[in-house]
Amino acid sequence: MSLKRRYLMCRPTHFAVTYRINPWMDPTAPYDNALAVSQWENLRQAFLGLGHTVELIDPLPGLPDMVFAANGGTVVDGRVLGVQFRDAERADEAPAYASWFRERGFEVREPKHTNEGEGDILLAGDVLLAGTGFRTAHASHAETQEFLQRPVISLQLVDPAYYHLDTALCVLDERTIAYLPQAFSPGSQSVLRQLFPNAIIATPEDAAVLGLNAVSDGETVVLPEQATHLAGALRAAGYQTIGVDLSELRKAGGGPKCCTLEVRS
Repeated sequence: MSLKRRYLMCRPTHFAVTYRINPWMDPTAPYDNALAVSQWENLRQAFLGLGHTVELIDPLPGLPDMVFAANGGTVVDGRVLGVQFRDAERADEAPAYASWFRERGFEVREPKHTNEGEGDILLAGDVLLAGTGFRTAHASHAETQEFLQRPVISLQLVDPAYYHLDTALCVLDERTIAYLPQAFSPGSQSVLRQLFPNAIIATPEDAAVLGLNAVSDGETVVLPEQATHLAGALRAAGYQTIGVDLSELRKAGGGPKCCTLEVRS
């Protein structure tokens, strides 16, 4: 069932690829800031067209990855688990996002362990799926469960290209996910098969254009337009799809979900 969602986004005013902290980034390759802003705006308009609320956090100079709002926190039942980035280049994003939530009356918990927000922590029905292996520390999963008061399922990521859970798995609704099995350890693949027997299995080609870095409201999935096989599989399963082109932001390893933090009050 589709519900109107509340999203937090950050305009990529200062977007650039000036360092390398994941396999997608190449500081020697050209990038186009104006194109990144235009593509991001198309994503924002897609959400507004679906009737969702989009709020904005001010972008800060010197933080080119702040556009990836999903990494700014995890928000469940009005509680905000703040973030602690693995990489120094992104560290100053954490207090900016925490301040945004505090100023609006949210309860914010400063984390003791490295976690990168909804990049690695995704609400699926009554449980939180939590990735580890590259960015978010496994120790943070217990902290996440204690503060957000939802059961946490730990999932081990094994492919450096899919360094965040949200690059390898998309929550479609309370009972269904789409994912790339080979991005996970054998044990985690088994857990996902047990929890989500009706999951949509993505192809490597879908994943390679960050097709799984998608945003679903339960009925409509907004995903990279290049992920044509996945879009077809989603429609065959009864979902509507909206394709967007975020190819410029993909140069930093980001897609629609990376740009979108769900605010669950």
